[in-house]
Amino acid sequence: MCIATYTGYRGGPWLSAHATFYGDQTASETMGGACGYGNLYASGYGTQTAALSSTLFQNGLGCGGCYQIRCVQSPHCFKGVLFTTVTATNLCPPNWSENSNAGGWCNPPRTHFDMSKPAFMKIADWHAGIIPVMYRRVPCMRRGGIRFQLQGNGYWLLVYAMNVGGAGDIAGMWVKGSRTRWISMSHNWGASYQAFEALGGQALSFRIASRTTRQIIIAYNVAPSNWNTGMTYAAKVNFR
Repeated sequence: MCIATYTGYRGGPWLSAHATFYGDQTASETMGGACGYGNLYASGYGTQTAALSSTLFQNGLGCGGCYQIRCVQSPHCFKGVLFTTVTATNLCPPNWSENSNAGGWCNPPRTHFDMSKPAFMKIADWHAGIIPVMYRRVPCMRRGGIRFQLQGNGYWLLVYAMNVGGAGDIAGMWVKGSRTRWISMSHNWGASYQAFEALGGQALSFRIASRTTRQIIIAYNVAPSNWNTGMTYAAKVNFR
């Protein structure tokens, strides 16, 4: 059972940035990534993804956010294509050996998207290498409910929250065992949160808060009492 307060999320204004791509047309190199989503097909994201410069990534708090991106002011832009929509799943790290305007595209304070090649090819000719873009935050449309992947051991629970709709991002997470109170989890890295508690043998419920909207969702009894690390459990509903 899940209980959600829904405030609605309409997205943000159009802003300027640049975009490149990484990997090839199979997008195999985009699997995994700094958000910790692992196989992006299994976690609900597919190939419509992007790595964010650290200005947007913000130590993982930007994970899961969705963006509309359109190519502008370049002869390489595809005509008639308004935008493509991607999810933030990775970090584009700084390259301090290169000038920010000549190779160090993700150096702070630049706002930059390093897109999967399939996503890039929806808005521009890939031979361009780098293009100016306009971008805006938009609601994430997800199917199948929020997914909680459990890692850790008997005294340390590490949880990756995936396939989050609405604003897509997470500001905080709490866990509740069937014999405990709500326990605040600390941010580990990417989209993972941790609790140093012995929760084995208890059904687990989760509460998460959106970073952008402060929307709260509570998912009761997501994982059964015989849950195991390495398993992924889905809540029935999602942010919308």
